[in-house]
Amino acid sequence: MRPVRTLPAQGQRQYRRAGSPGPPCWRRLVAQARGTGERGSITVFMVTSAVSMIMLVGLAVDLGGQVYAAQRAQDVAAQAARAGGQQLNPGTAIRGQGAVADPARAVAAAHAYLAGAPTVRGTAAITGPNTITVNTTGTYRTKFLGIIGITALTVTGHAQAHIVRAVGGVPR
Repeated sequence: MRPVRTLPAQGQRQYRRAGSPGPPCWRRLVAQARGTGERGSITVFMVTSAVSMIMLVGLAVDLGGQVYAAQRAQDVAAQAARAGGQQLNPGTAIRGQGAVADPARAVAAAHAYLAGAPTVRGTAAITGPNTITVNTTGTYRTKFLGIIGITALTVTGHAQAHIVRAVGGVPR
């Protein structure tokens, strides 16, 4: 093929040959459009990329949901421990002898609070004269991970309430 003899614009190269579609990058695109290149390679790449992106979004949604469920379980445990910690032995508290938990009422109050949170199960116990401990367990039902067989993620929460007698803002 003989080169076309035209004068290029100032500072430009002349790529065009007789019968050629243009610069080398255009030649490759025209060859692919004619069907002489790698047919379907972009389609496979796009499908693989789209599936990968959907999997990443699904993973982000489900892990975010698990974090939310774990925060909920922790919050319920803390509030149940607080409710139990407010149940003091009235005899010693009224006489000013100290703040001591009433074990039966403290555990009952914590269980009553846990019963009000249907998505979380839990236990409450007095672990010392001035401490109530609550452990909670919840389940997050996955949205996307079910595709690969993971349908639920278990989350837990733990909290303790310490009863402290304070006079003038100073613990005693």
